[in-house]
Amino acid sequence: MRKLFGTDGVRGQANAHPMKAEMALRIGAAVGSYFKRNDAGVHRVVIGKDTRLSGYMFENALTAGLTSTGMNVLLLGPVPTPAVGLLTRSMRADLGVMISASHNPATDNGIKFFGPDGFKLSDTAEVEIEHLVEMGVEAASATEIGRAKRIDDGRFRYVERVKSSFPRQMRLDGLKVVVDCANGAAHKVAPEALWELGATVIPVGVTPNGTNINEGCGSTQPQTAAEAVVAHGADVGICLDGDADRVILLDENGQIGNGDQFMGLMAARWAADDRLQGDALVATVMSNLGLERFLQGHGVGLERTSVGDRYVVERMRQGGFNLGGEQSGHIVMTDYATTGDGLMAGLQFLAELVRAGKQASELLNVFDPVPQLLKNVRFADGQLPLELDSVKTAIADAENLLVGNGRLLIRKSGTEPLIRVMAESEDEGLLTSSVNHVVEAVETAVAV
Repeated sequence: MRKLFGTDGVRGQANAHPMKAEMALRIGAAVGSYFKRNDAGVHRVVIGKDTRLSGYMFENALTAGLTSTGMNVLLLGPVPTPAVGLLTRSMRADLGVMISASHNPATDNGIKFFGPDGFKLSDTAEVEIEHLVEMGVEAASATEIGRAKRIDDGRFRYVERVKSSFPRQMRLDGLKVVVDCANGAAHKVAPEALWELGATVIPVGVTPNGTNINEGCGSTQPQTAAEAVVAHGADVGICLDGDADRVILLDENGQIGNGDQFMGLMAARWAADDRLQGDALVATVMSNLGLERFLQGHGVGLERTSVGDRYVVERMRQGGFNLGGEQSGHIVMTDYATTGDGLMAGLQFLAELVRAGKQASELLNVFDPVPQLLKNVRFADGQLPLELDSVKTAIADAENLLVGNGRLLIRKSGTEPLIRVMAESEDEGLLTSSVNHVVEAVETAVAV
């Protein structure tokens, strides 16, 4: 069982366990030792971060831990998470590190790891690293301490890679695009890439100050971008999160198209072009039943995984699939990238917009979703509400209500102290009552 690692690295409030500077130093030393254990040669690690104030602290602490084991550190500065996956592989590094808490508020931070192939680490690797953190590792000798160096062109390398995924014969001339960068890691690269491809760019969330990442903007709060789309008469809106590994799209009316709609669009297009490997899309248990029905109508299968883009990627690699993602906007296209890439997904949507000659509203409504209701209940550290008999009984009752009429999904978030309660049913009265029944039981449990 992992204690430090959640569904996407180590995450929590900055300067509170486990996200303290001393823990970051220990994690850096542990992961450095893990990747050096079988080879005495020269080793390197690339480190990127988003725009959180605490990123400076964790960058320095991780660098100290890594260099103490003899790893050479290449500092990228603020870049999107997918850029770290890309540059880990292209710079022949042993390890990639991204300092980010993704869509979480500025007071949180996190540490994500990529292996030398640019993919996120396995559960097994994380368990072994946790053991090294707990036990401690042997430092390198004084003459073998690693060096640290800043890499100034990391973001430019990433922009070129993203642009290379866009059809070479195509431009975005005449398209007006609102891009919301969440005051995060993509605040420079996203507007640059779109402008270089010919779009008229209306930027939102591009003035980070260390404390405003994801605040009133980005993929989890797209209202500001939606207003900008309408006010400027834009053709589309692209809303990224703090580390730009997820995207929510807006049509010309400012209406949201989530990851399910985008995945349905791309899976059908790729299947028609005979480029959808495995004839299936990989998505999580959160994806809508309407998506599954739509895919069936196009002869495309749906492979479901646990929640978390890392589990989507693992299934894609196991089965040889090349398209997957999450309803929340993590879109993984392994033809181009090793992890979710919000900007790259946005460009693929723009390419389809140009190719089809249709409005965004047509392309972001490819299926009728079955009604879903999701509610979150926050709990305190140390509480285990899902293990209480009262909550288990409420869940069983709700499941019985939905038998033959929908489904219920209860899970503990891997990135925040939340219990997520989601149900899906075409009977909206049944949908509401089943979710509320479980939520009330959890709320009662955590209030004790």
